[in-house]
Amino acid sequence: MKNRLEELRKEKGVNQEKLAEILEVSRQTISSIENGRYNPSILLAFKIAKYFGKKIEDIFIYEEESNEY
Repeated sequence: MKNRLEELRKEKGVNQEKLAEILEVSRQTISSIENGRYNPSILLAFKIAKYFGKKIEDIFIYEEESNEY
């Protein structure tokens, strides 16, 4: 799953540490989400969306995998 977290965070002028503090997670969690190594829980996704005033789908982009046989 791709996301726009880093882009939105930079637009808002907050660093990873500040965003982590606001969302009550570690800075490593924010970094892992931005780098696509971690998909947030639905609760965290809602918190992120609320903070940025966006819908979850505006931040997290689900890409279906093709099931070719």
